[in-house]
Amino acid sequence: MSIGQAILEALESLNANRVRSALTILGIVIGVAAVIAMLAVGQGAQDTITGSISGIGSNLLFVFSGNFQEEVRNVEPLTLSDADAINDVFQAPHVQAVAPVINRDLEVTYSGETTRAEVNGVTPIFSDVRNYTVSEGEFINQDHQLGRGSVALIGVEVADKLFDRREGIVGETIRIEGQPFRVIGVLTEKGGSSFGSQDNVVLVPYSTAETRLIRRSGDQVDVIYVQATSAESVQLAIDEISQILRARHRIFLGPDDFTIFSQQDFVETARTITGVFTIFLGGVAGISLLVGGIGIMNIMLVSVTERTREIGLRKALGARKMDILIQFLTESSLLSLFGGLIGIGLGWLLSFTVGLIAAANDTPINPAIGLNAVLLATMFSTAVGLFFGIYPANRAANLEPVEALRHE
Repeated sequence: MSIGQAILEALESLNANRVRSALTILGIVIGVAAVIAMLAVGQGAQDTITGSISGIGSNLLFVFSGNFQEEVRNVEPLTLSDADAINDVFQAPHVQAVAPVINRDLEVTYSGETTRAEVNGVTPIFSDVRNYTVSEGEFINQDHQLGRGSVALIGVEVADKLFDRREGIVGETIRIEGQPFRVIGVLTEKGGSSFGSQDNVVLVPYSTAETRLIRRSGDQVDVIYVQATSAESVQLAIDEISQILRARHRIFLGPDDFTIFSQQDFVETARTITGVFTIFLGGVAGISLLVGGIGIMNIMLVSVTERTREIGLRKALGARKMDILIQFLTESSLLSLFGGLIGIGLGWLLSFTVGLIAAANDTPINPAIGLNAVLLATMFSTAVGLFFGIYPANRAANLEPVEALRHE
């Protein structure tokens, strides 16, 4: 029996039992659609998170106090003096800019509306290092810093909560912990990141925050953002910063009392987490494919029982065991293939719907259907059809002609 003839006979058999075939295909359709939709949503979430992290600054390094991998006694805090030393072109030639920051979660109010936001005390260079821009107004300048100005820039999330708008806010007065600050600008929307929302922030001059809002002992800072001269020089900048801080903190032996993260470290961590999440979702969805495969096996066993006399007649007329085996395997494969093709379309529709729902809820997730996901789902569904069709096909092929013809 040729492959073409086997396909034609399989189509005739499936057409003769349309309702049963359709219900069998439905299990595969749901399984394939679930796999594609889950992988697409997982990939979209990964793209969103990594893209958001990449948008927090170019060639950015994060310097924190304390060692996040080893326990260290007598940890020295990071200071403004440390930041100045890192910014020394002679000591760190691969460092382009340095932005020390102090921050705290504080209460922000306006005309009876109250919210909590991350208040950051920053210097003028912060906008370049962290890649912040303003949608209206201006950024903190040197005059604000030297004069300890009571001025603030707010993120769009804070603007939405306090003013219910994002324009025409410059000149308004908000209160941070009860103290008045004039709004001089609204930050361009940046979205979320591994540090939380980058839009639920308020930026004030470092000197103002230090004296009025976020008191720290001495010239202690919470984090130092460092911008390397280029992507290729990131590791050189890390080595220079480590050498400077070890010398300043008098660390001659033993582990560092500080931690330096690169932007790429956060991106890779996010990819690992979202990758595991995507595999988990795909695995859960794959269970429904197995259920669909069991449905195929069940229906094919019923088909073998119903067509016992037909099988006996075919064998009596000269059909070989291989012909019967191919016939039933072709039927199960076509069931899974049709289900896979329909499932691809349904999976795309589900992914598109999830994207629309996410956009309507201001969640920037754009499900991405990759060719790998489509090929994986299609091949897996076909393999399921073959695997679960082997037993029924083999059972049909092993029927004795005389016994099959006697079957009622």
